[in-house]
Amino acid sequence: MAGNPAVNSAPAKRKLAGYEFYREVLGSPKYVVAPMVDQSELAWRRLSRRYGAQLIYTPMINAKIWADSTNKVIRSSFFDLDAGEEGDPTTDRPLIVQFCGNDPDKLLKSAKALEGRCDAVDINLGCPQEIAKKGKYGAFLQDDWDLIYKLINILHVNLSIPVTTKFRVFSTVEKTVEYAKMLERAGAQILTCHGRLREQRGQNAGLADWEKIRAVKESVSVPVFANGNILFQSDIEKCLRETGCDGVMSAEGQLYNAALFSGLAEDFASKLVASTSSSPPSADASRSLSSLALPQHPRHSDLALEYLDIVKSLKTRTSVSAIKGHLFKIMRPALSRETDLRERLGKVVIKKTGSYADGALQPYVDICLEMKERMDRDAKQAEGKSLDELVTIDEVTGLRVLPHWLAQPYWRPPRPAASVVPAKRTNGTEEDRGRDEGKKAKLDLLASSAVASPTHQVAAPVIAPVETPVVTV
Repeated sequence: MAGNPAVNSAPAKRKLAGYEFYREVLGSPKYVVAPMVDQSELAWRRLSRRYGAQLIYTPMINAKIWADSTNKVIRSSFFDLDAGEEGDPTTDRPLIVQFCGNDPDKLLKSAKALEGRCDAVDINLGCPQEIAKKGKYGAFLQDDWDLIYKLINILHVNLSIPVTTKFRVFSTVEKTVEYAKMLERAGAQILTCHGRLREQRGQNAGLADWEKIRAVKESVSVPVFANGNILFQSDIEKCLRETGCDGVMSAEGQLYNAALFSGLAEDFASKLVASTSSSPPSADASRSLSSLALPQHPRHSDLALEYLDIVKSLKTRTSVSAIKGHLFKIMRPALSRETDLRERLGKVVIKKTGSYADGALQPYVDICLEMKERMDRDAKQAEGKSLDELVTIDEVTGLRVLPHWLAQPYWRPPRPAASVVPAKRTNGTEEDRGRDEGKKAKLDLLASSAVASPTHQVAAPVIAPVETPVVTV
C-alpha cells in the first residue's frame, strides 16, 4: 500500500514562520494598525487600508466567549462569520485576529474556528486595563511565564497559521529581553513590543521606551513591531531608525488621523522632517509643515463622511458605540470649537439592531456635513497664509497644533500626581470610559471570565462631549 500512488495524498502546505511569513504572506508590512476594543472593526479597517495601513489587527476577542458557540449574537459582535466580509481575502487582508484568555484549550478552540479567516492569530499580553486584571488576561499574565508559554505553544503546534503576540515591557531591559526570548521559544513568529509598563495607561501613560524595544529587536530572530509614541509621520521614520524594528504599530495616533500612514508606501518617507528633539514625541514633527503635502492630514470632516459611507455599505454591522467613538475622535480638533455640533453628536441615538441602509445613520451624516461646511468656511478665511503661519504650539504638551479643520493627533498630557487616586477613580479617563455605554458593555463581555462585581453599573449613554480613551490591547 505504501508504494501505491493511488493512496498518496498531496503534501500538506508548509506553514511559513518568522521572516518567511512576514515577507511572503504579509508582504513585509511596516505600517500597522493596532488591535483596539470596539475601534479596529471592519469599517475602520477598510478606511485604514485606503490610507496606507499595510496590516491590521481585529479588536480583541475573548477566547472564553468565542469558545461558547451557543451565543451567536455575541460571537458575531466580535467577528461576523455569516456576513462573510471579515477576513475576506481580497478586501480584509492581511489580517491578524487577536484573542485574550488564560485557558490554553479554550484559546485553541477559538483560534481554530477563525484560522481560515485570517493570516495569523495574536495573543494579547499587553492590555493594562482593570477589566483585564479581573479576567486575568493581557498584561496581567506577564508574571506567569509558564502559562504564557503554554498559551503560545498550543497554537504554534496545532494551528495551520502562525501565532504572534503583543506585550508590554518590564521595568528593566534585562527582564524585558528575557521575556521576549521566552515568547519566541514558545513559538511566537512576530513580536509586537509596546514600550510602556503595565502601570502606564490613560493619562498616566507617559512615553514609551524605545530603548527597550530596540533591545528586544536585537535579542530575537523573528520580526518585531514597535508600539508607542507614534503621532506624526516623522515619528514613524524616527522610531524605525532608533529601534531597528521591522514595522511600527499605531493605536491612538491612527484613530485620530486615519491618514497617518498615507503615502508612506510610495516612499513618502523621504519627504519627512527628521525629529531630533528630546522633548515629547513629535514636538518638532511639524517644523516644516509647508514643505509637506497634506495627504497625511486631510480635512477631518471628509474622513468622517468617508467612514460613514463605508459603514453603510457593509453587510457586517458596525456597533453603535464604535461609530460614535470614531466620529468624536476624527473630528476632535473642531468639536471643542463647534460646541453645538459636539452636543448634537453626543445626543444622537441610533437603534442597535437592523441595517444601516435605511437611513438610520442620517443624523450622523447631517452633523458631519454641517462640520464640513464650517471647516470649508474657516479654511477659506485662512487663504493666503502658509501652513507654518497657521500652526500653533500647545502650551501644555509643547506639540504643534495644525489648523482645526485638519485631521491630526491628540496627546493627553499626564495627569498631575496629586489628582491620581489609586483606588476608586472618580475623574479623568476612568469616568470618561464609563460614560460610553456601548464600549463599556463590550469591555464587560471581554471580562466575562472574571467574577463580575455585584455593584457594577453601566453608565447612561453619552449626552455630552466626551473624550473616551482608546482601549488598546
